[in-house]
Amino acid sequence: MVGTRTEPRYAGTAVSGARIQHFAAMVRDSNPSYWDADFAREQWGGLLAPPALLMGWLIPPPWLPTGQPPTPAIALRVPLPGTTFINAANEVEFRCSIVEGDRLHVIEEVVSVSPRKRTRLGPGHFVETSDEFHRDDGTLVAINRNTLFRFTPGAH
Repeated sequence: MVGTRTEPRYAGTAVSGARIQHFAAMVRDSNPSYWDADFAREQWGGLLAPPALLMGWLIPPPWLPTGQPPTPAIALRVPLPGTTFINAANEVEFRCSIVEGDRLHVIEEVVSVSPRKRTRLGPGHFVETSDEFHRDDGTLVAINRNTLFRFTPGAH
């Protein structure tokens, strides 16, 4: 699957000021870019999405009224042994700001899969992916590089 890219997966809703402010409240961040609509509009074009929310905008809900199951991330679709995974590394490059009202989609790619590795957690494989986040107008807003370790606990 190395080199496999997904079709675009679209967020169910636009970036929302309510979610921006709820997140900022949860982490007690008083940055006016998250709270002051006039300031944020002047600086960014709208309330600014906190960087830590990037992947959250496209997490599919666990249930939809259509009955359609959520689409798992491409890293979880790689046919490897292992019953669980942990996040081993994450690096994000923001190309431009994400603001209230933006509609996002993501294209995921499998970058690499390691040979079987033995770790204290158990044997498994590292799966590296690259996720490109775009606005509806095609603008690339961020690239998220992620490495998951897929393993079976206690299978030493």
